[in-house]
Amino acid sequence: MQIRVGFFCNKFAENRHIPYIYQNSKLGMSNILEVRQVVKQYGDYTALNQVSLSVPKGSIYGLLGPNGAGKTSLIRIINQITMPDSGEIWLDNEKLQPKHIQHIGYLPEERGLYKSMKVGEQCLYLAQLKGLSKEEAKKQLIYWFDKFEIQGWWNKKIEELSKGMAQKVQFIVTVLHKPKLLIFDEPFSGFDPVNANLIKDEILALKKQGATIIFSTHRMESVEELCDDIALIHKANKLIEGKLIDVKKAHRTNSFEVGIQTNDVEGLMFQITQKFSVQTAHFKSLNEELKLEIALGNASSNELLAILTNKGIVTHFVEKIPTANDIFIKTVSESK
Repeated sequence: MQIRVGFFCNKFAENRHIPYIYQNSKLGMSNILEVRQVVKQYGDYTALNQVSLSVPKGSIYGLLGPNGAGKTSLIRIINQITMPDSGEIWLDNEKLQPKHIQHIGYLPEERGLYKSMKVGEQCLYLAQLKGLSKEEAKKQLIYWFDKFEIQGWWNKKIEELSKGMAQKVQFIVTVLHKPKLLIFDEPFSGFDPVNANLIKDEILALKKQGATIIFSTHRMESVEELCDDIALIHKANKLIEGKLIDVKKAHRTNSFEVGIQTNDVEGLMFQITQKFSVQTAHFKSLNEELKLEIALGNASSNELLAILTNKGIVTHFVEKIPTANDIFIKTVSESK
């Protein structure tokens, strides 16, 4: 397939403001995806054991787990690459059917572009496989190539691009047909910090426009930034599912990181250890201070603060809220 570069570039100027609104997007409290008691076995190995998940519409849903947990097996089943041995998948209140593949966009961890094929030809081909007409595919490609400032890549071969450049093309191919459900498996792999931030902003924009996103990653800082809900799978079993903030609340320890400047360290330590569990803290600070982690037990934070302010100048007083990484490590470790 050939396209004249001059014609293509001129069309960028005409189509740079194409609105990107999802087909049939309906934000609400209902779930776009229901995974019901799914089992998947490979011989004697169980990849998924009675796994059930509910993905709310309009959310970014973090699918977490160590290597070999069963995440990829589940993603493959949702994409109908493989079938479950038992259980069901429902998409937008319909049992999953071959027709639904047009409503799903999948960015796999192992990218699947044809290296010797030109970027423009490949994007048009893959867009038409997802149900877009050639004319609509061109229109959307003009929009995205303009947005990512890659207009000059149309006639380049994938093998001529760096890994990060190829990742941009793969991202465009994934979202081009405006699916209801997007599945991103390690979407930041291969990107430098600037382009990773670009893709993060696009993911948030897609959510705002009505997409639902399943986000699988080992980068817990990305989970903190992006995810509304999470599920943790380990050794084929679901261990955690829920809103990220609720999961954090369930794992809170009622502990505070404290920084205090005092001339009476011995007196302070004697007083607080009578009522609280105390250990050394290791948070970063610009001050020279005594750093402590203090578990309140049944006491209130006001009681602790009153003691501290009586003994010195409090420079740091922050509840130690568990991170997604803390919860991940603790849950996986305890399940062994």
